[in-house]
Amino acid sequence: MGRLFVVTLQGKIYRCKHCNTHLALYEDIVSKSFHCRHGKAYLFSKVTNVTVGEKEERVMTTGLHTVADIFCVGCGSIVGWKYETAHENQKYKEGKSVLERFKILGPDGSSYWFGREAYIGGSDADDV
Repeated sequence: MGRLFVVTLQGKIYRCKHCNTHLALYEDIVSKSFHCRHGKAYLFSKVTNVTVGEKEERVMTTGLHTVADIFCVGCGSIVGWKYETAHENQKYKEGKSVLERFKILGPDGSSYWFGREAYIGGSDADDV
């Protein structure tokens, strides 16, 4: 395996909660209204320092989508998923990535902790 190349971001940064690797910038958030098994999740127009897993079809609450899990390059933790193909009226998601708040640190260093109420409802990837 080769040497790990990690991009350093400047500004309000979301980081991996396990290894502090930079993942995304606050200004790249498209939507904060996503939910998953662990609670809140944010849709980003671009993320960095991730590897993309195998594509698979998943039925989510907004329909059938082709997605791939994304992993932190620093520690290998799964941090969310990327929309490869979105069906029906969800085309705006294609090429964008979702980071689960439970798995990342916010720009102020805060961590999102979920309680039982965080699982109520959801917009996508309840099975991720």
